[in-house]
Parts: sequence; C-alpha cells; structure tokens
Amino acid sequence: MDDKTARGNRLGLLLVGLALMALSALVIARGAGAFPQAVASARGPLVDAQTRAAFARYDPWLWWVVAAAAIVLALFGLRWLLVQGRSRRLSGIRLDGGPAGITEVDAHSVTDAAAAEAGSHPSIIGATAAMTGTSEHPAVRMRVAIVEDAPMSAVREQLSGVVIPHMRQTLETERIPAVARVSLGDAPHPRRTVT
Repeated sequence: MDDKTARGNRLGLLLVGLALMALSALVIARGAGAFPQAVASARGPLVDAQTRAAFARYDPWLWWVVAAAAIVLALFGLRWLLVQGRSRRLSGIRLDGGPAGITEVDAHSVTDAAAAEAGSHPSIIGATAAMTGTSEHPAVRMRVAIVEDAPMSAVREQLSGVVIPHMRQTLETERIPAVARVSLGDAPHPRRTVT
C-alpha cells in the first residue's frame, strides 16, 4: 500500500469515526431525555406513527433515492477495496534516453541483487527489497531479518556502506532514499549430514 492510499484510509476512518461518535451522542442524549419530550420522547419507540406517516407520504420516490444512495455507497466501497492493492512499485527504471535508444534497468533485478548482497552478511538471516517512487526519483524499501544478538552497527554498515552505494552505482544516481524494516529472528541451525 502506498502513502496516498494510507492517507486516504486514515481520512476515511476519521470521518466514519466522527459520524459514529455524533450518532452515538444523539442516541445517548435521546435516551437521557435531553431532547424535548414532544419531539423525541425517551420512552417512546424510535419509529413511531409520525415517522411511518412521513415515509408513506414520500412513497414511492423515497425508496428510489435510498436505492441510489446504497448503489453510490457500494461503488465507493468497491473503489476502496480496489485501491488497497495499489502500490507504487517500479518495474523498470529508465537510465538514459535519446535518439540512439533507451537504457532501462529491470527494478526486480536490482532489488534481487541488493537483497542477496544484504543477505551475504553473517548477521542477516534474510532480506527482501522493492523499488518505489518514479524513474526520476527512485527509492528502495527493504525488509531485513537479523539474528537476535547481531550488532545493529554492523547491519547498518552493510546496508548503508555496501548495498545502497552499489544500488546508486547501478542506477547512476547520487541519491536513493532507503527505508529498512529490521526484524529479529533465530540464527539458522547448521545442517549436519550423517553418512
């Protein structure tokens, strides 16, 4: 999920939360008798004869409006569901383009090489990487699993001193923003073969 999708999710959850808080406050106020009893009696049913009469008065076009609103809500929900899978991962990075041709690097090859190079350090159990951003401004996101007793300085030196400089050299750029998520794991047990 990219940053734009995450921001949209937070905004949507904020609006839904505020709406639910307002509705619950109205329900609590009605139950506590805060409204005039002639308008909303705390002891009376929620759907009384006046409410039923109001719905009957606007029949049948009211139900068409309700159906249209339900369809719009369903379309918003479907769009939200489809957006959840959107990511800004790059598949290729254009290095050079001109009359002689275009030079493009496969981003998966670069990230696979970076993950393998990160994993070559004895403290790193495994690593994955993905390129994000645009061809003009690529960035890398890495997930690194390290052994529990590994010194973070050694892992940081492997990433910032070896892996990222090699990526910058490959992509012919001075700067690649990088984010590494580090998790701890158990050291792999050496395999012993008995013959």
